[in-house]
Amino acid sequence: MNLILLQEADFISPDIVRLSGRRLEHIVNVHRAEPGRQLRVGLLDGNIGYGQITTLADQQVELRVELSKNAPPPPPITLILALPRPKMLKRIIQHVTALGVKKLVLINSYRVEKSYWQTPWLEEKKLFEQCLLGLEQAVDTQMPEILLRKRFKPFVEDELPELCQGSQKLVAHPVGGTACPVDIGEACTLAIGPEGGFIAYEVEKLKEVGFHSVHLGPRILRVETALPVLVSRLFPSC
Repeated sequence: MNLILLQEADFISPDIVRLSGRRLEHIVNVHRAEPGRQLRVGLLDGNIGYGQITTLADQQVELRVELSKNAPPPPPITLILALPRPKMLKRIIQHVTALGVKKLVLINSYRVEKSYWQTPWLEEKKLFEQCLLGLEQAVDTQMPEILLRKRFKPFVEDELPELCQGSQKLVAHPVGGTACPVDIGEACTLAIGPEGGFIAYEVEKLKEVGFHSVHLGPRILRVETALPVLVSRLFPSC
């Protein structure tokens, strides 16, 4: 937890917050903080700053906060991602959030098992919890938007053209295409398939709406590895 995230409900006055539960445990057990100690805090979807501990008890801690710094600017990327296996989904949501992606669309694909869509990890509350972990890791406060689209063709034909308008359109595919560009300096919509990649039909449907295929070289990487490599390659300064 590199950032203690605050929410509006934590404020008991304009500049005092009261925390308990997981955040209190972290302050006590990790920071080993005492009254007077300053800790880095941020308001969810707001600014970042510092909180000074004023009261520390067994069940709660109070901090006087000053939030004067903007959250880090996000990379101008929209991520289209074939729904990963449930056991990978938690980590990937954290990775996506920590990388600064602010719009994520989880889509269906031929190689996505139907059972994946039944996982409880797609519940709004659980996605929110994983995003919080990603924000805490990256010292960010801006919650990403996550959309679920269970039908590939209607999404690509009806929604995607408007969603990716005005951006460079890339589909990561291990076969064919060109090397992934570096530091593109413009908005991008990046599509990443499931383990094994998109099938040829899906790649062609994406190309019909303006996407072109890129790769990371001869090595075929798992989605959770390829994703941060691709984003950091496209936007190294973010």
